[in-house]
Amino acid sequence: MSRPLCNHYAALLSSAGGRSGAHVAGAVHCLILRTLPDPPPTYLLNHLLTAYAKSGRPVRARRLFDAMPHPNLFSYNALLSALAQARLVPDMESLFASMPDRDVVSYNALIAGFSGSGSPLRAAEAYRALLREESVRPSRITMSAMVMVASAMGDRALGRQVHCQILQLGFGAYAFVGSPLVDMYAKMGLVGDAKRVFDETEGKNVVMHNTMITGLLRCKMVEEARGLFEVMVDRDSITWTTMVTGLTQNGLELEALDVFRRMRADGLSIDQYTFGSTLTACGALSALEQGKQIHAYIIRTRYEDNVFVGSALVDMYSKCRSIRLAENVFRRMTCRNIISWTAMIVGYGQNGCSEEAVRVFSEMQRDGIKPDDFTLGSVISSCANLASLEEGAQFHCLALVSGLMPYITVSNALVTLYGKCGSIEEAHRLFDEMSFHDQVSWTALVTGYAQFGKAKETIDLFEKMLSKGVKPDGVTFIGVLSACSRAGFVEKGRSYFHSMQKDHGIVPVDDHYTCMIDLYSRSGRLKEAEEFIKQMPMQPDAIGWGTLLSACRLRGDMEIGRWAAENLLEIDPQNPASYVLLCSMHAAKGQWNEVAQLRRGMRDKQVKKEPGCSWIKYKNKVHIFSADDQSHPFSRRIYEKLEWLNSKMVQEGYKPDVSSVLHDVAQADKVHMLSHHSEKLAIAFGLIFVPEEMPIRIVKNLRVCVDCHNATKFISKITGRDILVRDAVRFHKFSNGLCSCGDFW
Repeated sequence: MSRPLCNHYAALLSSAGGRSGAHVAGAVHCLILRTLPDPPPTYLLNHLLTAYAKSGRPVRARRLFDAMPHPNLFSYNALLSALAQARLVPDMESLFASMPDRDVVSYNALIAGFSGSGSPLRAAEAYRALLREESVRPSRITMSAMVMVASAMGDRALGRQVHCQILQLGFGAYAFVGSPLVDMYAKMGLVGDAKRVFDETEGKNVVMHNTMITGLLRCKMVEEARGLFEVMVDRDSITWTTMVTGLTQNGLELEALDVFRRMRADGLSIDQYTFGSTLTACGALSALEQGKQIHAYIIRTRYEDNVFVGSALVDMYSKCRSIRLAENVFRRMTCRNIISWTAMIVGYGQNGCSEEAVRVFSEMQRDGIKPDDFTLGSVISSCANLASLEEGAQFHCLALVSGLMPYITVSNALVTLYGKCGSIEEAHRLFDEMSFHDQVSWTALVTGYAQFGKAKETIDLFEKMLSKGVKPDGVTFIGVLSACSRAGFVEKGRSYFHSMQKDHGIVPVDDHYTCMIDLYSRSGRLKEAEEFIKQMPMQPDAIGWGTLLSACRLRGDMEIGRWAAENLLEIDPQNPASYVLLCSMHAAKGQWNEVAQLRRGMRDKQVKKEPGCSWIKYKNKVHIFSADDQSHPFSRRIYEKLEWLNSKMVQEGYKPDVSSVLHDVAQADKVHMLSHHSEKLAIAFGLIFVPEEMPIRIVKNLRVCVDCHNATKFISKITGRDILVRDAVRFHKFSNGLCSCGDFW
């Protein structure tokens, strides 16, 4: 009677699986205790032990094992596998050491336990111990696991040794072992070895083909991957997804979208990974309409609640400059993880909505989501864009408290933050404290010094970067060229521009050409700037023409100025810079009829000049000022402070520079207009409210005018305060009557 019942219970336990496995095992266990004599047969207890192990109940499995009167090798291996799967490494090691006998299954469980818990070195040690056992021979499972261990370690020598042993054992022709071998060699960059293994393996299945295609795409061998894909007879969803992902990662987004269309036409099921890669391709192409179509298909296939797909949608809309659509998707997500929040924060930053990025980060914290290094680095970058030192410093503290400071993503963002906020000494201190510097670290510091006008320090840093073997990129050279421009180092800048192309293989883009135009123009070499533009492979962009026009205004060169203005109007008719700068040039010569004519042209074409404004942050509130602004609650005190400053400045020898006033009015009226410029109002506010031991930090949306620059030097000397002004072009640090730019901006 008991034997058939035991077999019945064993069959029930063998069929138990999935979520209900633990419930079935528990119910059968109760039946065994009630209906069978004690002790039950070992083979039945082994079935029960295996059921507990498979259903993720290692504690119950252990309790059952300890109560077994006669455990055999199968019993030990079943518990060992349960402990390995549960990552209970100390318990696994203790049980393994206590085993009276061991076979290959025992070693496989030990290797899997070490490998799965992130200890590939210990897995390799377990494998070496297996090889020393005369009575134990590795199986295909052993060799497959060891290939994955070697791959995780990136150990080419170990990988080749394992491969040799696979061949010696006669497993070389098996796809079960060949597939991980192909993956291992491809990950190590040994694509030739991967291809050889692939070609020599018999009975290649779709899994092995997918692995080979992945390896080829990872090694940027797109043609070979495409060829293998096209000759495949059987393709599954993973094959198609692999191609979509690989083509996107290799910058072939249009082809990736074409493969996605073919996949849909073939009627294959599309999963979250396919959608994720396809949306990434749309984002890289700024293909908003295609992205919307895929979004509609996602809704039809009921994937809109998938957190992975939702995050990819947020990222796609952000990169397509449709931040409100990204926000709508984000708000409708029923479940959000750290990737979703990060996608939204990064999206806001990419679209110039840095304040929203900081707000969403705070919302994420209130939701109990802890930031990772990428999230924190992203919100710090938004603070840098806002020049918000107070909030940035708070995130610096968060990085220290949360243990994220050692991550280079966070450190680089902080170096950039302090550089953009004018605290270049703090930026350099953080840089020196970093244990490792990559290209971004060096570029952040180089750019920080360049914005501050410290050309010598910028060049010294750049040369040190090169001596350390760090390869600069295009952004690094923008920093170096702009530093040379602002310091008037024409020959040095020209040398770096040629070196960028010849020695580093970097193709110049608009920003590099604009730096060179600025380099010649600032130094008064307007003819050379003109010749440089005529030799360029393409026309300058609006910023390039505006740079030349601005220099012409400063130097009074009407001929080249008109040429620059005409070209600027041709490529950007609504850009007010050409009108404003030409007005300034005519006004300086007293040609008021021409000024009036230009202004009529602006009105007729509905071109509006961006109004100048300056702002200062005090006690977590931003105070914004425009010229002659009297809307501030403390206006009376601000204007009283300005009157006092004006009288003191005059005593010190200050003379207003009215050249920037574009109105045909009396001299006294021009002086009055200058005295109430937005940055002066912001500085007066700072002098009233910001504690004396702290510097006054001002941000201006336009380039600071000559008179305000001169006046701020006098104010810094009279008050003994350090004043930092970040305008549209650079940083100015005013201290004791001097500016960090050396009056060259």
